[in-house]
Amino acid sequence: MADLRSLYQEVIVDHTKSPRNFGVIDTATHHAEGYNPLCGDKLSLFLKINAEHIIEDIRFIGEGCSISTASASLMTETLKGKDLDHATALFHAFHHMLTHDGDCPNDLGKLAVLSGVSEFPARIKCATLAWHTFEAAIANKLAAVSTE
Repeated sequence: MADLRSLYQEVIVDHTKSPRNFGVIDTATHHAEGYNPLCGDKLSLFLKINAEHIIEDIRFIGEGCSISTASASLMTETLKGKDLDHATALFHAFHHMLTHDGDCPNDLGKLAVLSGVSEFPARIKCATLAWHTFEAAIANKLAAVSTE
């Protein structure tokens, strides 16, 4: 368990200091804004989805706590190249992991390092902000999504 905690901390720090896929997609086909008033996290998510419903590119900008930033970074790495059905299934599996004591489905890959967030209920909203924003983007919701 100590090894998992150490890995969890290393990944969070790495993705916070050097977030992957940070930036804007000028030719985005989908976009959404997310906000976590509890922590002050703000996120803009941009997706480029092709006619076959494959996520060709996904990027984010914003400011947030380390868990929010790391989760958004890991999410973009994971979802790039996936079809929307698979991406949505990953969102549900990720959410299940965080809300069911870290019970981690095998198909989450690197996202499993965030399982420790389940021990801190107030931080679950930080970890899921990017995912809820993704869900809003693919549904073409114009209003900002909030974790409250």
